Amino acid sequence: MKNYEDDGPWMWVSFAPGCRLILDFVIGPRKQYVADKLVELTIKHLPDKIPLFVTDGLNFYKEALLKQFGVLIEFPRTGKRGRPKKPKIVSSEDLRCAQVVKTRKNGVLEKVEKKIIFGEDIEQSEISTTLLERQNLTFRQDNNRVSRKTIGFSKMKEWLEIQMKLYCTYFNFCRGHGGLRYKDERGVECKNTPAREAGITESKWTLKEILTFRCFKTSIG
Repeated sequence: MKNYEDDGPWMWVSFAPGCRLILDFVIGPRKQYVADKLVELTIKHLPDKIPLFVTDGLNFYKEALLKQFGVLIEFPRTGKRGRPKKPKIVSSEDLRCAQVVKTRKNGVLEKVEKKIIFGEDIEQSEISTTLLERQNLTFRQDNNRVSRKTIGFSKMKEWLEIQMKLYCTYFNFCRGHGGLRYKDERGVECKNTPAREAGITESKWTLKEILTFRCFKTSIG
């Protein structure tokens, strides 16, 4: 997919498929600086080990990942005539990234290609955006502000961002997920929340707990 730009509002989402956790999102145009911002926000939620990044065919993600995990390589002077070779940024050894590139013709899907962009030892079965695509559908089903062809869409970016923050918090902490099932102490099968599956919380929160939760700022100095 080419890096075509679009000034319209797009929803950029980072997602942990293993626990179905929505890591972060950005609302903005299809431009490089927005991809940079999403990757920068996402990294703040990650552990020390860099995970496998899987994206669609938009190369903005590749450039954004290189800005965060790239290594500057400088070439020594050869002593020969002419300009020296320019330094370049290459991916770090532990960066792994792959793309799912879909080719469509007249709106019909013709081909799906899986590409390894950075790294090695990536199984083809790991390269998938299916769960995130399903999550995008869930966004539109649950949230009228991002539904297509309705009169409920948000007219102002500021209020859409506020509403999406509330929705994503509810989704992570309160909403049981059909793909995350476990048995409680009574042996009853229950739907787990993404936050509990990820080990962030020990219980499923209620909407009241979310709305009445008191945030405290702590010093890290």
